Amino acid sequence: MPRNVPAWKIAEQIAAGEVSPVEVTEAALSRIAALDGEVKAFRTVAADAARTAAREAEAAVGEGRALGPLHGVPLALKEHIPVTGCNYWNSYDGSHSIAARDGIEAERLRAAGAILVGTTVAGLTAREFGAGRGQPENPWDSARVCGDSSSGCAAAVAAGMVPAAVAVDGLGSTRLPAAFCGLVGLNPTRGRIPWTSDWSINPRLLSNAGPLTTNARDAALIMSVLAGPDGRDLMSRPDAPPDYFSGLGKGLAGLKLAWSDDPFEASERAGPQAGDVIATVRNAAQVLAAGGASLTTIAERLKGAGKVAMTILGADRTMATRTEPTSDAVIAAKAGRKRAMDWFNALFADYDVLVTPTIQYVAPTREEWAQAWTDPGYMLTYVAHTAASNLTGYPALSVPCGLVNGMPVGMQFWGPPDSEPLLLQIAQALLEANEGVGK
Repeated sequence: MPRNVPAWKIAEQIAAGEVSPVEVTEAALSRIAALDGEVKAFRTVAADAARTAAREAEAAVGEGRALGPLHGVPLALKEHIPVTGCNYWNSYDGSHSIAARDGIEAERLRAAGAILVGTTVAGLTAREFGAGRGQPENPWDSARVCGDSSSGCAAAVAAGMVPAAVAVDGLGSTRLPAAFCGLVGLNPTRGRIPWTSDWSINPRLLSNAGPLTTNARDAALIMSVLAGPDGRDLMSRPDAPPDYFSGLGKGLAGLKLAWSDDPFEASERAGPQAGDVIATVRNAAQVLAAGGASLTTIAERLKGAGKVAMTILGADRTMATRTEPTSDAVIAAKAGRKRAMDWFNALFADYDVLVTPTIQYVAPTREEWAQAWTDPGYMLTYVAHTAASNLTGYPALSVPCGLVNGMPVGMQFWGPPDSEPLLLQIAQALLEANEGVGK
């Protein structure tokens, strides 16, 4: 499996009999074995289970059975998603265990024919990754990190160990590693990808599973498999999801885009790289205008979204441990979320999509990363460009758009609920215009 072959292409080749699921799976496992000792992306490599599934997938091809849209494609999942026989990290109480059954995301991937090769590590610090193990290395520069917290997913995809992965985004945890590693990362509309837990009936208030890929079509493919109602999730949307492929290939003509260097409060916490990174994203945004979209700079700002999102995230986790946040904190958080919803709704009444940077610096070195987290307020710096998507439940997508100091930079597209087809349409147009960026 050459590292540049996308998931959709692998599925097509398998369906056409050009390659076999066993060959593709063995290639992925061989690459993992060769690279992961250094890259440190995986917590569990389910080699035996993957080989068994690959043989079953190969038999299905040989017998002429109906094949799923991901038939024979090797994928990885963040360890926050239960995968039978793999390490599962319960993000509510911090416990690790071996999953006895699949979560909904893994169920749906298997039903679509995917080969689940394992779970990838997640976390912020050496303590969370495992002090003796170390955190994943960024395949662009082994001295740098992949970000928080879908770091293992990003490392696995960027290193070509799997063509795509399913990550989880709580304040930007899919999109930020995507930006650091030159990938496409999507935080989808809240409730479109269902989730359930064996330990708590409490739903995820901010987090969503979503695709982390090298291209827009793979993101659409994975969304088409994962999205849809499930009664086990109290927040699962009951209606049918949109057609995630519907915008691909439509280009940019006629779209009304709003641009902002910083519609939130990132500039108040800007570092020395911010100017170069934002200039790179701004220049890349001109490609959208050249492709036929109108691009209007807006001055309006939404303040406090990051702090409100962190308050709600903290309340989500305290409810899981049966402690209650204060009444004043709950009232303030709800009011803050209403302000954010009103701000975005007003914006999307005038524009189709908001365009911003994903983060205002490139992947830090391990030393810079460790030092940054000694600041109790660093989380607000890190998620300044991303947290509002989790707060509102509106989708946002990061796409690679250039390099600063040889490292990838991410551009982010924001839209109203169920606008993922449009976000993917714009992402594909940008990637095609900047062919080769982020690969």
